[in-house]
Amino acid sequence: MFGLFKKKSEVEKLDKKYEKLLEEAYKLSTTNRTLSDAKTAEANAVLDEIEKLKKKG
Repeated sequence: MFGLFKKKSEVEKLDKKYEKLLEEAYKLSTTNRTLSDAKTAEANAVLDEIEKLKKKG
């Protein structure tokens, strides 16, 4: 209850975005491989950002 209004850190936001992109890529993998690959590449870019932020802090 006390963490109800706690703001998410940048890493937490990017992690959520990464998970969402991977889920979309998985769903697209059955219908459109090109879009799936694009989503996977986008997710990898987000993962690189997460790693940079973790190294900084």
